[in-house]
Amino acid sequence: MEKLILNKRVLQYIGLILLVMIFSYSFRANSNTDGKTTSINSYKVQQAGEWISLFDGETLSGWKRYNADDIGPLWSVEDGAIKCDGKGHGEGSGENGGSLVTVETFGNFELELEWRISERGNSGILYHVVEKPEYSHAYVTGPEYQVADDGPANGNNEYNNKKAGSSYDMYAAPPTKKLNPVIEWNSSKIIYNEGNVEHWLNGEKVVEFDENSLEFKERYNNSKWASGNYPAWNSYKVGSIALQDHGAMVWYRNIRIKEL
Repeated sequence: MEKLILNKRVLQYIGLILLVMIFSYSFRANSNTDGKTTSINSYKVQQAGEWISLFDGETLSGWKRYNADDIGPLWSVEDGAIKCDGKGHGEGSGENGGSLVTVETFGNFELELEWRISERGNSGILYHVVEKPEYSHAYVTGPEYQVADDGPANGNNEYNNKKAGSSYDMYAAPPTKKLNPVIEWNSSKIIYNEGNVEHWLNGEKVVEFDENSLEFKERYNNSKWASGNYPAWNSYKVGSIALQDHGAMVWYRNIRIKEL
């Protein structure tokens, strides 16, 4: 009888140890050393600080057209890149146009990708984009990293903040930036962390600013965004990444992001 009781206690003890181990594993699988919970991406579970791919190179899985139920004919995958066949349309024109946005949303992040654009083309990479019926376009809510063929140099300084690498209508990338010729690939990086923003172009930091600064407020007051027509611009701090349809042919590839 004593032996039976002892064996029963041993089994209970082993069962308790197994329960503790299962609980411990489950806890570690849903948190990291910084105490941040994991987030679910369209492709895999992502620990904060890990790079994840936003484009699998073959499909538009994880993406949608802004304020639309279907992606439409302008966006496709060609030779391992996301392609927008602008066909001369303006952004969001007719039933076919509109920016391509991630299904997943991001707050603080580091984003890297490559892009190339047609002659005289215009596009952009936007972040913190939010979809609502009352917002006509992605740029109504999300700040923009300008993607463009700058074309011939001109002396109009007011136009410089609308050239490649710039924060559209806010901060101009310097004229000394390294922009590759039309149809050649460029690499870009955007870092957003608690209002601190960096734009990189072909391995060089070309724009840096703090949304919380007096300078930012002054630039905002002198921009189109303060006209009263864009009350939601930059008001969201979590949102989608968007690739802009601006009526030009443009390609994007090797798109990856990590949450900060």
